Amino acid sequence: MDKLYLIFLAIICYLIGNLSGSIILSKLIFKQDIRSLGSGNAGTTNALRIYGKKIALLTFLIDFFKGILCSFIGFKFFGNLGILICGIACVIGHIFPLIYKFKGGKGIATSFGVLMFAQPLQALILFALFLLGVIITKYVSVGSIIACISSILYGIVYLRTDKYIGLVYIIAGLIAFYKHRTNIMRLIHGKESKLGKNRRKNENISN
Repeated sequence: MDKLYLIFLAIICYLIGNLSGSIILSKLIFKQDIRSLGSGNAGTTNALRIYGKKIALLTFLIDFFKGILCSFIGFKFFGNLGILICGIACVIGHIFPLIYKFKGGKGIATSFGVLMFAQPLQALILFALFLLGVIITKYVSVGSIIACISSILYGIVYLRTDKYIGLVYIIAGLIAFYKHRTNIMRLIHGKESKLGKNRRKNENISN
């Protein structure tokens, strides 16, 4: 019965993960689909380039807090195992949303929410590494990749302390790293866009 209930919660959290901040805001406010604009990614960075800081912040908060919510739901009923199953289900729901034909974002903000609930201090350290990477290189993708690799390495080390939390870091890092494979190729070929450049404003929007 417990296993069935855990599966049920995982499905619920997957569906919560489907609620993409950038897609919802672009459709409700601008009558557009952000996935057809800019980089085509349904995430905070593309929202920043297309719609500006306010929409980007709202996008981040929606995606971030759904990660926290699902981790809380899982933890309430199954402890750290629940964080692993429900948190990762939410991340997968964000990246591969059923309601949006499996085309979502890269899961960075949602993963951060999951990790923030699991271990706030460690999550903030990863966020600091992300910011450092962005500040130094001006590439958001570089900051994200640094955070992904750091998450994976930390998770491997932490497996001995708590295998469930260790797996949260490893799986979240691997998923996000995989989703950045096109960014890695653009970085290698010098085609990745730097933060603050090539911003594509929508002609109907005033920030």
